[in-house]
Amino acid sequence: MRPIIVTAFISLDGVVEAPGGEPGHRSSGWTFQDIDFLPEAYELKGTEQEETTALLLGRVSYESFSPVWPSMEEFATYNAMPKYVVSTSLDADEVAAGPWQPVEVLRSLDEVAALREGEGGPIAVHGSATLARSLEEAGLVDRYHLLVFPVLLGAGKRLFSDADLAKVKLKLIDSAAYANGIQKQVFEVVR
Repeated sequence: MRPIIVTAFISLDGVVEAPGGEPGHRSSGWTFQDIDFLPEAYELKGTEQEETTALLLGRVSYESFSPVWPSMEEFATYNAMPKYVVSTSLDADEVAAGPWQPVEVLRSLDEVAALREGEGGPIAVHGSATLARSLEEAGLVDRYHLLVFPVLLGAGKRLFSDADLAKVKLKLIDSAAYANGIQKQVFEVVR
C-alpha cells in the first residue's frame, strides 16, 4: 500500500486557503506576513520532497501549480515524479498534452483508492483542500504533515471536514516548535 500524506500550511484555526499569496482571500500570503523566516521550520518540506514518489492534486491546485512549478528549481523532484489530478471536469487529453508531465487524471475516489493500493512509495497531497476533505471522509488519508502557523484567520477553506464522521484517532509521530511560532505536527491515522 502507498500511504497518502496530506501536507499543509495551516492556521491555528484550521484555515489552509491562500498561504502563499493566491488571490481571493483577505489574508492571502499569511504564511510570510509578520512571521520571521526560519529555514529549520521548513525542513519538513525538503524531507517530503525526498520521500514522496507521486503527487495527488485537486483540479484547482493543479491549475494553480502546473503553470508555475515546472520552472521552479526547488521543485525539480516533484516536477519529475508522476502527478495525479482528481477531477471530473478536466479534459484528460489536454492535461496529458500539458507542460507538467507526467500527469494523469483520476475521475473518482475509487481510482484514488486503487492507486493507493498499488505498488510504490508515498503519495503527497499539496494544497487541494477540497480533495483533502474528500479523502478524509473516504478514509484514504494515512498521515498528516502540518506546519501550524501562529495566526487566526477566521475565514477560508479549512483542512478538515465538517461532515458528521466517526471519530478518527491520530498518533503524533513527530513534532517541533520553532522560535517564530510555527509548529510542526506529523500525525499517522490509527486504523
